[in-house]
Amino acid sequence: MKMLKIFLMLPLICLSGCWSSIELNELAIVTALGIDKTKDGYLVTIQVLNSSELAGDARSGRTEVVTFTKKGETIYEAVRSLSTDIPKRIYVSHLREVIFGEEMARAGIGKTLDVLSRQKELRSDFYMTVAKGSTAYDTLKVQTALEKIPANKIFDALENSEKRWAATRTVTLDEFVNSIVSKGREPILTGIYVYGDIESGGEVLNAQNISPKSGLRLDYLGVFKKDKLVGWLNKNDSKGVSYITDHVKSTAVTIPCEGEKITINTIGTKTKIKGIMKKGEPKIKINVNSEGSIGEVECKFDLSKPENIEELNKRYAKDIKGKITGAVKKLQNEYQSDIFGFGEEIHRTDPKAWKRLEGNWDQEFEELDVDVTVNARIRNSGTMLESFQKEIEE
Repeated sequence: MKMLKIFLMLPLICLSGCWSSIELNELAIVTALGIDKTKDGYLVTIQVLNSSELAGDARSGRTEVVTFTKKGETIYEAVRSLSTDIPKRIYVSHLREVIFGEEMARAGIGKTLDVLSRQKELRSDFYMTVAKGSTAYDTLKVQTALEKIPANKIFDALENSEKRWAATRTVTLDEFVNSIVSKGREPILTGIYVYGDIESGGEVLNAQNISPKSGLRLDYLGVFKKDKLVGWLNKNDSKGVSYITDHVKSTAVTIPCEGEKITINTIGTKTKIKGIMKKGEPKIKINVNSEGSIGEVECKFDLSKPENIEELNKRYAKDIKGKITGAVKKLQNEYQSDIFGFGEEIHRTDPKAWKRLEGNWDQEFEELDVDVTVNARIRNSGTMLESFQKEIEE
């Protein structure tokens, strides 16, 4: 009988709740974190959900998010001191975006990564970016159209752009740290910048205008050496990096044609990298296979002729190869930063040789022989073979 009573009481014990539980209305849910360098320490900016504006249908006209900023000798100190402004517990489990000011990124973000990695509540699936030519503080002040929560706008834009444009990259905390500790790969981060009037960006009306005066826009890839930003790539070089690292899911390739252009929609790409040791010297072979479809034709080009399609295939492959070789030369000559992971590939191919090369890899990478082969094929021409532009011009 005694055992029966204990058995019957177990469900009540399980349903009694947790002694350390916290109600949702007691939390300040952080969606974005910005970190800037100051003379004596750090400036930390957080973007917090205004839950009263997001819940239900009633609106008071206030913003859906609120930003708070504090300075501190350390990042942890600055975050804790935010409690003097926020009457709720700061909760970071739903963090979507971490933004580093460019000055901060160039000085080095290693100490920042340490504090982020130590937080028990913090998941590692948020993305990291650099405020190009600006501060994280200014970036997080901007109200965005289409998305009520600016952090979600950046998060979704990064994912969408990576899938459809190939000149940007989503990078998580774990991915960035792994690149830093790797002996044969350097990190990258996508840049983000504020366009238009920065001051107008913080106003509620900015997001309500049909043509906002200010907004947030993704840029191209930032190159790091260890934890320090050393420079920026342009559009073509950023795409070249994505081809090499097999991150091109879809993108647009524009090819000259009789003074006009043909645009090919890349619908599938596969890259294989092979490291080779030849006569004691490292060499990299890159093989790219890409498929596309005709997206736009501005010139007189008869797509019904097999010889024309074959010629277009060659131009398509040449364009991709140009982006790849351009990116390699840029990284070798200007930054000496192996963001491609060529060193990792040499390590996998010949660990013994890598042990000899590892200590001087920056110089080895600068002189590394990289052979590129591209096979590109156009699989279809869309819903029509010949552009009606020919009829307009005749």
